[in-house]
Amino acid sequence: MVFKPRQITLIAMLTALTVALSLLFIIPIPATKGFVTLCEVGIYTTAILLKNPGGLAVGALSGLLIDILSGYPEWCLFSLVIHGTQGFVVSYLTKRHNKPIAILQALLCGSLVMLVGYFLATSWLFGWTAGWASLIGNLVQNGFGIAVTIPLTASLYKARPQLFNS
Repeated sequence: MVFKPRQITLIAMLTALTVALSLLFIIPIPATKGFVTLCEVGIYTTAILLKNPGGLAVGALSGLLIDILSGYPEWCLFSLVIHGTQGFVVSYLTKRHNKPIAILQALLCGSLVMLVGYFLATSWLFGWTAGWASLIGNLVQNGFGIAVTIPLTASLYKARPQLFNS
């Protein structure tokens, strides 16, 4: 696949924006050495507007960079895979169906990927109890991400639809 310069630029800009948005608002969770951020907003918005490879790239790169810059290197590989898969799933599911109910279903599937992924990663690193405890923060993070993504995506697309059409 050959990337157009516009695609590369948008992916880079949206990755940087997602990282900045996430680092602006971090709630540490000492028990799991993790944190709650706003990264879902950037990943979901990109996945819906740019489709793949945008959702996959922004999810994977932003997840990796957020962990490196936040000082959580033990989570880097997990975040790369989990957030990349999350972006891919939302992109894939919204590619054919752009109706509001289909977008909401795609966002819920992306949230499920993140919840299961981090539950398994946290359980592997710190035990099952920590895995279950991490679900609360991840549910809040995804719920807020979905709540902000829907109006933000609609506003961005309405303002500049030509940016997001390949």
